[in-house]
Amino acid sequence: MELKLMMEKLGAPQTHLGLKNMIKEVDEDFDGRLSFREFLLIFHKAAAGELEEDSGLMALAKLSEIDVAQEGVKGAKDFFEAKVQALSCASKFEAELKAEQDERKREEEKRRIRQAAFRELKAAFST
Repeated sequence: MELKLMMEKLGAPQTHLGLKNMIKEVDEDFDGRLSFREFLLIFHKAAAGELEEDSGLMALAKLSEIDVAQEGVKGAKDFFEAKVQALSCASKFEAELKAEQDERKREEEKRRIRQAAFRELKAAFST
């Protein structure tokens, strides 16, 4: 799910099968998940030319690369700081949405408890 969200945010959305193939291509321990090491392996394979040109992993590598010789160290630093800033802003927004959803769930649970207590009282007076 995290890989799916990341690819969407980078402007290269993938299908479910595409994501599975991306993971399978670098999943060294065959757990169906990407560890940090396996994530870095994407960029290592891209630099070595070991990724298919039309694969999702190549799209990811191209979206996240910068030519330091052309941009200079300062340009590369700015590039990565901007990426981190954009991702952290999105994470804050997602955290706020999740907090709102959790609050709604708590309120709904409180409402159910109050209704159940009311039904118990009503049943006590009805008999």
